[in-house]
Amino acid sequence: MSDDRPVPHEVIPSDQLPAARYRDLPEAPPWKKLLGPSVLLLGLSLGSGEFVLWPYITYQFGFVAFWACMVGVTTQYFINMEIERWTLATGESTITGFCRLWRGWAWVFLVANILPWMWPGWASGAATLLTWEIGGGEVARTVYSIVSLLAIGAALTLGPVVYNTVERIQKLLVAFIFLFMGIIFFLVVDLVHVGDMVRGFAHFGTIPDGMELPLLLGALAFAGAGGTMNLAQSNYIREKGYAMGRFAGRLTSPLTGREEVVADIGSHFEHTPDNLRRWRDWWRLADREHLLNFYLLSVVSLIMLSLIAYSTARGTPDLAKGFAFIRAEGEFIGAQYGLWMQHSFHWMGIAILLTTELGLLDACARISTDIIKVNWLRDSDTWTDSRLYYLLLWAQIGIGCAIMLVGLVVPDLTQPLVLFVLSASLNGGVMLIYSVLLLWLNNRVLGGPLRMPPIRFLAMIWACAFFGYFTIITLKNQLPKLF
Repeated sequence: MSDDRPVPHEVIPSDQLPAARYRDLPEAPPWKKLLGPSVLLLGLSLGSGEFVLWPYITYQFGFVAFWACMVGVTTQYFINMEIERWTLATGESTITGFCRLWRGWAWVFLVANILPWMWPGWASGAATLLTWEIGGGEVARTVYSIVSLLAIGAALTLGPVVYNTVERIQKLLVAFIFLFMGIIFFLVVDLVHVGDMVRGFAHFGTIPDGMELPLLLGALAFAGAGGTMNLAQSNYIREKGYAMGRFAGRLTSPLTGREEVVADIGSHFEHTPDNLRRWRDWWRLADREHLLNFYLLSVVSLIMLSLIAYSTARGTPDLAKGFAFIRAEGEFIGAQYGLWMQHSFHWMGIAILLTTELGLLDACARISTDIIKVNWLRDSDTWTDSRLYYLLLWAQIGIGCAIMLVGLVVPDLTQPLVLFVLSASLNGGVMLIYSVLLLWLNNRVLGGPLRMPPIRFLAMIWACAFFGYFTIITLKNQLPKLF
């Protein structure tokens, strides 16, 4: 229940944004009712690090660098749970928490959310695979990319409640992907390949000769969702109604939905025995949901897809850059098990890449909406959260379509692997920034029993050091090339 008292500045900073209000923490429901948010984040992960970057690295270098893959995804698990911590405790997005510390973070994260994700690499990648299936050259690839972007926009616009639409589509696509991934894995991967992967961990800390640092930094960021997309977990659990997110409201379609009031400024609870008991229940359930649906499934998909690439494309001579290694995987599978399996592999890849593009467009528009509404349009009745979301969604789709059209003149601009590495390497630095901010927000602002326990505190120190090191050495090596 709300007692309508503002939360003191000493508890939740309120000199940059309005004060939160006190409410009691609601009771946690059965665990099965909380399933979903981490599946959305998994869908964002599948089409970047899992299907493209780490299999590409495995094809080129074997398992020498695979230690970094496992370290990266484990580090992201701890980061994501700290992203959830603030939202569970306040019902606000984590970026709103950052803006309570300094309003300038609004601009930083708005740019970080738009610039790395404006490149439609996933739609372009799906279109590339589609040309292998139904034919066509560069013009056809451009058309397929634009049609897929428009189709995703239509699906997000026509569903009454945006989160529910995304969750249903992602669950269906992820189930399809894991079914075919499992079939192909058991057909092509031998125990000797698994042994090579295990022996690869003996090279812990080794960076293979010839590996470009932007590729490694990007792959580390994309061993999971990566960049600002990890911050979308905060928005997902708000709309699912986790803990204090129960009072936040949801984004709805202007065509088919009934508009709901979205609470941009959150609520907090006093540290009474009942509220702290509920807090422990919520944390345990949220952690279990993320551990199983994001972390374990991400590890499984990274291992399976990298082993498939190693078992099928590794050793194939003179492959061109880009998606040629994926084509080699499909041709090997087709030669061994029939063309229908090759086609199945291609369609699995198309589903993976479109799953990521769907999640990406939704998450990017969702995060930008939250930043703009909270910081600059909080008192506007015209620009509701839902209207702003759809404006930003279709603006991003329009930019993606324009980039694909420009790519007809500048082909390298729309090569999917180039776009993935560009996006991912930019996001590695972003992860360093918000890992530092999470340390401060969840250890200094959230006090007493809500702050990080020692193991998670050390894990976040590690995250800062991990992404900090690779960001610094990448900048050190790449900045001189610009001058």
